[in-house]
Amino acid sequence: MQGKIVAATGATSGIGEKAVEALARQGARIVFIARERARAEAMLARLDAAAPGRGHKAHIADLSSMREAKAVGAEIAAAEPRIDVLINNAGAIFSDRRVTAEGLERTFALNHMSYFIVTAQLLGSLNAAPQGRVVSTASQAHRGARLDFDDLQGAHGYSGLGAYQRSKLANILFTRELARRLAGTRATANCLHPGLVASRFADEAGGWTAPAFALLKRFALSPERGADTIVYLASSPDVAGVSGDYFAKRKIAACSGAARDRDAARRLWEVSETLMASV
Repeated sequence: MQGKIVAATGATSGIGEKAVEALARQGARIVFIARERARAEAMLARLDAAAPGRGHKAHIADLSSMREAKAVGAEIAAAEPRIDVLINNAGAIFSDRRVTAEGLERTFALNHMSYFIVTAQLLGSLNAAPQGRVVSTASQAHRGARLDFDDLQGAHGYSGLGAYQRSKLANILFTRELARRLAGTRATANCLHPGLVASRFADEAGGWTAPAFALLKRFALSPERGADTIVYLASSPDVAGVSGDYFAKRKIAACSGAARDRDAARRLWEVSETLMASV
C-alpha cells in the first residue's frame, strides 16, 4: 500500500478504525469522512501516530443526509484526483423508525445511500488509479431479507432488525451491480461479512437493540479480527482481478438468492440514482 490513497467512511471506531490504521501502517495515506469533528481529530491523531508524515485528512459530514454525502464526495473528488481504495463502512442499526429531512428511513439512508452516493462521487478518482478498489461492508444479516420496492423506506411495519437486514442485502446488490458496470475498466468492487464484532455498533440504537447487542458482544470478535477481510480486499494482490463477490474470512462466500437477483440489483441502482439526483 506504499504511496496509495485510501478513502473511508465509518473509520473513527470499530472495524473501520482498525482497517485504516492497518492500511496506514502498510504505507497508505488515509482520507476519511466523520460525522463529529472531535472524533475526526482523535482519529487523525491515531493515524499520525501509526503512520506519521503522510498527510492523512478528515472530512466532516453526516452521511445519513444525501445532500451532505453528495457534497463531501465532491469535496474529496476535487482534492484527490486519484483514489486507490474506497472503503464503505459507515452504518448503524436503529430500534425505532425515523425519517431524515430528505424523506428517507435513516437505516436505508446511512447504510445504503451513503455507499451509493460517496462511491458515485469518487468513481472518477477510482478510475484514475492503476487498479481502483471499492470495498463495502455487508453482513450475513442479509439472509432472509428481501427488498420491497413499494416500501423501501419501511413505512408499513417497521422493525430495526428488519431494516438493518434489508440494508445489508442492499449493500450486496449494490456491489454486484457496481461490478457489472465497472466491467471492462481496471476498477473492482467487492463486499464482505466481517463477523459479529465487539465495537460501538448498536450502542446508540435505542430500545431493546443496544442491550441485546451488548450481550452478544461478549462472544464477538475483536475489531482487529473483524477488520481483517477489509484490509485483505483493500490490499492483497490475490484479489486484484476479482470483482462482484461477497467475502467472509478472506474467502468468497455464498450469499442468499435475493442477493444474487440481478433485476433487483439493477432496480435498486436506478432508484438510488433517482434519489441522489433529487438533492
